[in-house]
Amino acid sequence: MELFSINTGHFKLDGGAMFGVVPKSIWQRLNPADENNMCSWAMRCLLVKDGNRLILIDNGMGNKQNDKFFGYYFLHGNDTLDLSLAKYGFYKDDITDVFLTHLHFDHCGGSIEYNSDRTKLKPAFKNATYWCAKKHWDWAVNPNPREKASFLSDNILPIQESGQLQFIDSSKEFMTDFNMYEANGHTESMLLPLIKYKDTTIAFMADLIPSVGHLPLPYVMGYDVRPLNTMQEKKYILHEAAKNNWTLFFEHDPINECCNVIQTEKGIRADKIFKLEEL
Repeated sequence: MELFSINTGHFKLDGGAMFGVVPKSIWQRLNPADENNMCSWAMRCLLVKDGNRLILIDNGMGNKQNDKFFGYYFLHGNDTLDLSLAKYGFYKDDITDVFLTHLHFDHCGGSIEYNSDRTKLKPAFKNATYWCAKKHWDWAVNPNPREKASFLSDNILPIQESGQLQFIDSSKEFMTDFNMYEANGHTESMLLPLIKYKDTTIAFMADLIPSVGHLPLPYVMGYDVRPLNTMQEKKYILHEAAKNNWTLFFEHDPINECCNVIQTEKGIRADKIFKLEEL
C-alpha cells in the first residue's frame, strides 16, 4: 500500500464559525484571521494505492460553481486536484474508487464536473465507484435548514444518476487494512477512514478534528449539528490515537498534514507534527 497527500487548494471560512465557543483572542493565535475575520483552510485529500485499486478520499470543492459562490469562500493558492494527482503520475481516469467522508461541498465538490461546453454535469472520475454511507446520503438529499447551504444538489444527485454510487457501512471493513469510524456530531454518519499503514494507523480526521488547533475537546466548530457528540467522538479518537500511536491526518489544517498525540496535564495534545511522506 502507498499513500499520497493530495492538495486541492485553499479556501476561507469565518474563524468564529470554525472554532465555535472559543474566543477569538485564543483561536487567532492558531490561525490568524484577515480583516473580514476569515481564516485560510486547506482541502487536503488522501490517495490510497493498493494493488489495482486507486482510492481517493474526498476531492475538495471542485471548480464548477459560479463566481458568486467562490466569492463567499475565496478559493486561493496554486494547488488543484489535477496538479496534485499529476505530481505522483496519476490522472482522474486512473481513480478506481472515490470515498466520500460526507457530502458537504468542500469534501465532495470535485466529484462532479461540467462537460466541455458546460451543458451537462458528469462524474469527474468516469472509471470510479463512488462510496458513501447510506444514512448520510439520505440526510444530504433531504437537508435540514442548518446544513442546506453545504449540501449542493449539483455535487450530489449526478453521482447517483450516473449509476456509479455504492453505499457502505462502518460496521464492515471497506477493504483489507481499511476500516471506518462513524461520527455523528458534525453531520449524520460522517465516515472517517482508519488505514493500517507501515507501523501506524492513519486516522483521516475530515471534519471531526479539522486541524491541529482543534485538538482540545472544547474546540468544536459552530457548523456541527451535535457539538456535544463531537466532543465525545473526539475524546474517543484522541484516546485511541494516544494509546496506539496513531497518525492523525488533517484535511483542513493550512500548514500541518499529520501528527501524533500524547497525554499531557492539559489533555491530549500534538506531539510530533510531520508530513505524510515522512512516515
